[in-house]
Amino acid sequence: MIRSPFYNAPVQDYWQGRTDGTDPDMLRWHQVVQCIDLGKENLPALQEEQKGIVLVGFASDEGVRRNKGRVGAAQGPLVLRRSCAAFPVHFDGHLLIDGGDINCTGGDLSGAQQALAVTVKQIIEAGYLPVLFGGGHEITYGHASGIYDSYQQSAIGLINFDAHFDLRQPGAEGASSGTGFWQLAEDCRQTGRDFYYLALGIQQNSNTRRLFDTADALGVMHLPGEYFHHLKRESLFRNLHLFVDSVDKIYLTTCLDVFAAAFAPGVSATAYNGILPDAVFLECYREILYSGKLGGGYR
Repeated sequence: MIRSPFYNAPVQDYWQGRTDGTDPDMLRWHQVVQCIDLGKENLPALQEEQKGIVLVGFASDEGVRRNKGRVGAAQGPLVLRRSCAAFPVHFDGHLLIDGGDINCTGGDLSGAQQALAVTVKQIIEAGYLPVLFGGGHEITYGHASGIYDSYQQSAIGLINFDAHFDLRQPGAEGASSGTGFWQLAEDCRQTGRDFYYLALGIQQNSNTRRLFDTADALGVMHLPGEYFHHLKRESLFRNLHLFVDSVDKIYLTTCLDVFAAAFAPGVSATAYNGILPDAVFLECYREILYSGKLGGGYR
């Protein structure tokens, strides 16, 4: 159970949508999702061969605010739940749990990230896959920290679909939405763990030369947005497979500003030349999902 002032229980009313019927082949997410207050209950025990996903929101604008961005991401978990509610069910027999939100109250980003890390670890220990709804990209540090803590003897690979490296060093206000991967690299340095990071969709005009130099110094593998094109598909997937094969577990995160502004007009930093959510991107995404190494996902 989660004992934290940053935790809010799930709200069943968020899950509403079209109902075609109650037969198993007619169900939608809002008809099968179980809202469980992790502050009062444990997750249901999974049966043999049964899989489970726990959705957790990270309602935070603080990292974006510190990063001088456009706030509003704290509403993301609610909007994403409502967007997913009418999805058809294609996971018969498996469990879909809404585990509530971690909120960044009082501007205490460090406290919220720590609470998120503990929540992620408990979900993994219960045998479930944590899938997080953000929130600004300050979600990365808390989420990935929980995965590192859960798999202490494993090589953790960080895969980030993003126009930005998010390798900035924290400023006067502390961590922000742009510092998560630098923080994780620093944690790895201090604990003696190898740092594996693959950034996909990087834009040159979204990152300073210092950030490119930092990425190179840390051994970060990165591919620019132009690789998401059929002419460079072979190179994209060759590099992706090379990275996936080198790690044991994967933390997967997608920052919506990786997409072209026409598809993600509400993000804090729009990219006119971002990638397209087309067949090449989806194939790349599925390669990661089907690798069998996923330790946690964020969108």
